[in-house]
Amino acid sequence: MMINKFPKDFLWGGAIAANQVEGAYLKDGKGLTTVDLLPTGENRFPIMLGKVENYTPQENEFYPSHEAIDFYHRYKEDIALFAEMGFKSFRLSISWARIFPNGDDKEPNEAGLQYYDDVFDELNKYGIEPVVTLAHFDVPVHLVKEYGSWKNRKVVDFFEKYAKTVFTRYKNKVKYWLTFNEINMLLHLPYVGAGLIFKEDEDKQQVMYQAAHHQLVASALAVKAGHEIIPDAQIGCMLAAGMTYPYSCNPDDIQKAMDQDRESFFFIDVQSRGEYPGYAKRFFEENDIELAIEPNDEELLKKYTVDYIGFSYYSSRATSTDPEVLKDQTAGNVFDSITNPYLEASEWGWTIDPKGFRITANQLYDRYQKPLFVVENGLGAVDQLNEDHEIKDDYRIAYLREHIKQMGEALKDGVEIIGYTSWGPIDIVSASTGEMKKRYGYIYVDRDNDGKGTLSRSKKQSFDWYKQVIESNGENVE
Repeated sequence: MMINKFPKDFLWGGAIAANQVEGAYLKDGKGLTTVDLLPTGENRFPIMLGKVENYTPQENEFYPSHEAIDFYHRYKEDIALFAEMGFKSFRLSISWARIFPNGDDKEPNEAGLQYYDDVFDELNKYGIEPVVTLAHFDVPVHLVKEYGSWKNRKVVDFFEKYAKTVFTRYKNKVKYWLTFNEINMLLHLPYVGAGLIFKEDEDKQQVMYQAAHHQLVASALAVKAGHEIIPDAQIGCMLAAGMTYPYSCNPDDIQKAMDQDRESFFFIDVQSRGEYPGYAKRFFEENDIELAIEPNDEELLKKYTVDYIGFSYYSSRATSTDPEVLKDQTAGNVFDSITNPYLEASEWGWTIDPKGFRITANQLYDRYQKPLFVVENGLGAVDQLNEDHEIKDDYRIAYLREHIKQMGEALKDGVEIIGYTSWGPIDIVSASTGEMKKRYGYIYVDRDNDGKGTLSRSKKQSFDWYKQVIESNGENVE
């Protein structure tokens, strides 16, 4: 039977990450986490790329995660606003360092466990389904300093203990889980994705793919533990998605676009299909990458694959083998891309491509034949208060409207999608730049790039628009 509308139990909502909203960065026993060492300004990207060795905040730097938007103390107010919009689900992450401050602690931090109990209870009060990410771009700094983070096999054991701890604690409160946020980001921002800091003599590719193997094994162990502890749990992986277009029909361009997509698919191939694909094995061989794989690893990967594919979609990419074409690169996106002459871009240089959303969803479903969950999609933009202290963010509505329409088209194509949590339903600290002026939310937060402001919340024009989208189950997006 042809699906022509959103399923009646479709999980509409929004998505955040602990390190971008909570603040209270050392409150109630929380340990220092990698994101707590990411300042704003020119020093941010060298750290994100793993080029700088540093384990403590510096006095002359501003760290936006330390206060963020203070969701830690204001979550009741914020969840009430999400409930007013009609959220069916809410994606959030647990800060690993709130549960195990050092990562290798013998016992968990009760205050941290209780905090998330309270958040889940508040969501439950409004009938909002939590969708919880175990690792969203944060690693306890102690694990980076003492073990080298995900370079070290021991971190797999620490992560498994953390996963088992939260599964056991929240087994009656959380059904939907994700193991690693945008796991493919490890190859683009290694410190952000895996807490990696490179030494001068290290082979970066070798280090990154070994760390990737450790995360993939940890993901499989989390799936195993999750299903044992919570029999009806749905545990997914998560990809920073967006297909790569060849610039021309030159077969070399087609091949390059396929290779770039496979750089990301590699992770999900393992998590969803349970084994390393042939193209990855060839890549390892041709680049002298030798993974330390323990005897039981391949069996673990094969046996404990994910239940669904979570993915973020903001934009598509384009590539070419023509040196002249490659000179025209878009600005601002973590993923290299040439400018697509058929598409417009956001203020941060991100290509706006709603049809690419439908194409990407089809591509993922064709490849994996597992349910999809759109766990991030949104537009970062500068919002201006008018003379009546309102924000008319019609540009955000336009972006989301066209993407939701294309998600509907994907459903008509037969793609199984279980939910849509748009990114940053409330203004949050940008993961890439650390800015507050790059806003995604339906709710405005009074805070600027320097951390100044009252942190008061107010509704934007898009608040009521998204409310009507949810009320109509995606039928009324105008």
